[in-house]
Amino acid sequence: MDSPHTGSLNQTVELLRVDTELFTLFIQGRPYHPTVETLQLHRSSSQEWVNAQLGLNYSERLGDVQIKVFSPEVGGMVDWQPGEAAFPCFYETQSYELVIQKKTSGNLSFHHDNVLLRQSIKPLGDSILAGALNFGNEVGLTEWEIRGEGQTLLRVEMEIFPSKMDYKLDYQNILNEVNEQIYNLAFDFLRRTYQLTGLRETQHQSLTEFFTILQHVFRQLLDAVERINKNPNYALLQDRRLVDANRVKKAGRENIRELSKHPERLREDSNQGFLIIGDRKYTATHLMETRRRLAYDTNENRFIRWMLERIHGKLKELKGRWKMNSRTPDPLLIKRLDAMLTQLERVLQMDFLREAGMLKQMSVTLVLQMAPGYREVYRCYLMLLKGLSIQGDLFRLSMKDVAQLYEYWCFLKLNQLLGQKYKLVKQDIIKVNRNGIFVTLDRSQSASMVYENPLNGEQFILYYNSIPSSDKTPTLSQRPDNVLTLKKKDAGQIKEYKYIFDAKYRLNPAYEGTSYHEKYRQPGPEEDDINTMHRYRDAIVYQEKGSGEYERSMFGAYVLFPYPDEERYRTHRFYKSIELLNIGALPFLPNSTSLVEQFLDEIIQDSPEKAYERSTRPRGTKEYYANQLAGKNVLVGSVRGPEQVKVALQKSFYHMPLKNLSDVKILTQIEYVAMCQSRKKFNDPAKTGIHWVGKVADWKVLRRKEIKEVPCRPGTEEELYVRFAVEEWKSLAAPITLGGQGIYTVLYTSKYILDRALEIAELRLETEEELREWREKRRKGRVKVKLDHEQYVDLGKVVEVRNI
Repeated sequence: MDSPHTGSLNQTVELLRVDTELFTLFIQGRPYHPTVETLQLHRSSSQEWVNAQLGLNYSERLGDVQIKVFSPEVGGMVDWQPGEAAFPCFYETQSYELVIQKKTSGNLSFHHDNVLLRQSIKPLGDSILAGALNFGNEVGLTEWEIRGEGQTLLRVEMEIFPSKMDYKLDYQNILNEVNEQIYNLAFDFLRRTYQLTGLRETQHQSLTEFFTILQHVFRQLLDAVERINKNPNYALLQDRRLVDANRVKKAGRENIRELSKHPERLREDSNQGFLIIGDRKYTATHLMETRRRLAYDTNENRFIRWMLERIHGKLKELKGRWKMNSRTPDPLLIKRLDAMLTQLERVLQMDFLREAGMLKQMSVTLVLQMAPGYREVYRCYLMLLKGLSIQGDLFRLSMKDVAQLYEYWCFLKLNQLLGQKYKLVKQDIIKVNRNGIFVTLDRSQSASMVYENPLNGEQFILYYNSIPSSDKTPTLSQRPDNVLTLKKKDAGQIKEYKYIFDAKYRLNPAYEGTSYHEKYRQPGPEEDDINTMHRYRDAIVYQEKGSGEYERSMFGAYVLFPYPDEERYRTHRFYKSIELLNIGALPFLPNSTSLVEQFLDEIIQDSPEKAYERSTRPRGTKEYYANQLAGKNVLVGSVRGPEQVKVALQKSFYHMPLKNLSDVKILTQIEYVAMCQSRKKFNDPAKTGIHWVGKVADWKVLRRKEIKEVPCRPGTEEELYVRFAVEEWKSLAAPITLGGQGIYTVLYTSKYILDRALEIAELRLETEEELREWREKRRKGRVKVKLDHEQYVDLGKVVEVRNI
């Protein structure tokens, strides 16, 4: 269907008219939404408008009722009958004028569950009710009534469409995904809580996990019911009935009272009479007989029957859903379900259950808690109750606020993207109490999800509606929607890098002629939201314990907004700004998640250095750190054997020939010395490599004979040596291995690389390009640095850096 002309978008027309014998109702407003037209929303694959739901129910008191609705095909009103399709012309955040003109003197009133809408329709004089209806961010079906004398005369059900996302493709998918993610988290919670074994991974986790829970409890349940069947709980009842006196085996004393009340049951018998009244003898024709019997219609047995019937119904429902929703139903699973249904039907035919009646009220008796068989059934019930309540109605989204729904979905979708590649360690969205399982996802509460990277063991946390407790601000509190905290390992330490992903259900459609269109030429996030990201990053700070200094703790901040065209958005300034400033926006909808997923992978795989480089630093920082990195402040020298290492450690010094230094000026840069233990001098492989490093306190150039700690070899007494005084020798947490190579004379490197190297060849990395390549490949696994000299590291240059 052709789009309307631009001029018609802002025209107010009549959208609905209901003409009755008591009143005439009008709704006027714009039939189109400019943002919807710009983004071409609510269309089918053939670009036809989707149908809107409209329902009208009215009382017979209204008499003859005529209904007309707006049709874009004719550009005006057409007759409409209940059940026919309607054109989508009611949108969120758009105002519509409602007018009710009375034809009689009766009192009429407007009713809506939303008190603000109810109060917006007011009487104007004696014959008119009028006001503006604006549904805000409420999306979906809404219902309102026209009432007269306390009775409903007209009930209208209309569908409100979103203006920033497609109703069928996005809004419905968001609803489904929110429920699905909650279900999956709940099933995972049950699996961890009850330690079920034998669960297999599957793409259809919600149904399969639920079936596994049922199957696991089902075996215990059947065993317990079989045990009860051997000795069921019963009640001892007394039945009293009137029978022929000749058939009574034992007549109790209560019959004397009965006969005194019913003398018609006596007959005179002078020979066999046992009752003497006056001078006559009487015998009874009928007597009351009391018999005791066992009754299985107890509250406990009613409970078991009710529970089994409920499970039977749930299994049938599960089987039906499986057949309906699965394109290729698994015959093995269907067979298992049929077997379980058959076993339940068999158990329900047991005598004690067939006699049990309907459960009217639930009471936890001592029999259920302690009796053999019954206590096992009750435990199974408590466990099953949680699973059944999840599948039945765990998370019903009663509110229809699409902005709030989008916020929830963004958090849950981020978790789904993370959960596909990383291990969920802990979550507090799903909790349990004595009433069952409940969801804590709420704007008034905070939540967090903890994940672990299986490749390197690093953990990261996604916070909802809160910031980590260590972060604060000395001015005004800040509360972004989602904060991702990455904990990266760097030289034996854990460093945190935090990023904000703030959900904003706002979109600027970039109408032609607006300043936004002139700047960006395409739809995108609102500029105010980008400014909010700047505020978040600057305002949220971290204070080290015992320190009065604050540091910015957020390394990046990004807006998540509803926009479907990811490819077009790649050219937007606010997407490119992410790489430049680490602040920007990313489109995020059920069918548009690739940019967010790609970005999450990037920041999680980033090395600590690259994560830091993403953030905006003060002017001059680049030169400062470049000098620090380029400065080769560590001298790595060889030793002659274990004895030299022993003396060096005891005397806190290190010495070497001055001729081994390529340039004497380099001594002014040396801050640390390290000793390399070669394979030739150290027989034990565990003692080879670099184990010790010490901070230089002072150095002197001396004759060899002046160094008294170690005896000198003959002929070397007058040679010049450098003696380094060491403050303290420290053992490396992980010794740097030789990797088949060694040091010929001396090697220079930086303390930064020394703290992170695993093999000695890595100490030869010099250029920024080599360092960047080494850092990124180190994140992916073990790294091998190949040199052009196979034997001595200090004589070679880097040829290749690769993963092994």
